[in-house]
Amino acid sequence: MRIAIVGAGGVGGYFGGRLAQAGADVTFIARGDNLAVLRERGLQIESIVGDAWITPVQATDDPSTVGPVDMVLVATKTWQLGEAIEQIRPLIGPETGVVPLLNGVEASDQLAQALGESHALNGICYIFVARIAPGAVRHSGINPLIIFGERDNRRTARVEALRDWLERAGVRATIPADIDGEVWRKFVFGATTSGLGAVTRAPMGLLRELPETRPLFIQGMREIVAVAQARGIALDESAVAAALAQLDALPYETTASMQRDIMAGRPSELETQNGAVVRLGAAVGVPTPLHAFIYHALLPQERLARRGASS
Repeated sequence: MRIAIVGAGGVGGYFGGRLAQAGADVTFIARGDNLAVLRERGLQIESIVGDAWITPVQATDDPSTVGPVDMVLVATKTWQLGEAIEQIRPLIGPETGVVPLLNGVEASDQLAQALGESHALNGICYIFVARIAPGAVRHSGINPLIIFGERDNRRTARVEALRDWLERAGVRATIPADIDGEVWRKFVFGATTSGLGAVTRAPMGLLRELPETRPLFIQGMREIVAVAQARGIALDESAVAAALAQLDALPYETTASMQRDIMAGRPSELETQNGAVVRLGAAVGVPTPLHAFIYHALLPQERLARRGASS
């Protein structure tokens, strides 16, 4: 199976590295120091399930030299998706599938609009991983899981083939009966914890134990469930219970990736997390007061970070 990884950071590096280790024909679309190290020394994975050093590694900053592939895994930040789509175009053949492993709930729609409905799939992943240096990633938590599928939930040959390769690579992979529901379930947890962590600058362990802040998680999660239901997604209160259980299982000092970006003054996924809750809720007439407060409180810093990044 020919697989391209667009976004060779923590998530893309880990999953792409494991697939290459298992024998898949993997090419990383990378740039800068990361590209140079991947070409010269390969990819190093530090992991709680076993370290690996994959060499040689196929990597390029010019997707047009790769040609059509069977599957593209997109592992950029959500705000980089527009640029990623332009990198993906030369990789598309008649049967190519594109799986987004991004936060939020809108990436699949963006891919379908830009690349064509027949190429876009939907997906999410669960993993704690970060790029710690060019050509090196560290996986520190959660037995990695990818949940993905066709947008209409058909069990096609290409999703079965990718599932088989991921399992061969030691990655848990699930093709669910309702991929939209799975993506929104992660959003219930992710947008709420990211937003509350960013606005308070506190670790999840402290936020979940304080009687003043724990109810905010419940309110934020319920707002997202209400938006999902109004949009025809099959979620109910069990999604809140599951997200709370996930919150309570986190190590005390856990912070969300969006939270860390905002605390460091970097551009973040605010627009596609809390901003998306507000925007998608408004489109279906569902009020989202907590997410609106979080979004509006963080927006000035987000604008400053983007202004700095573009200067």
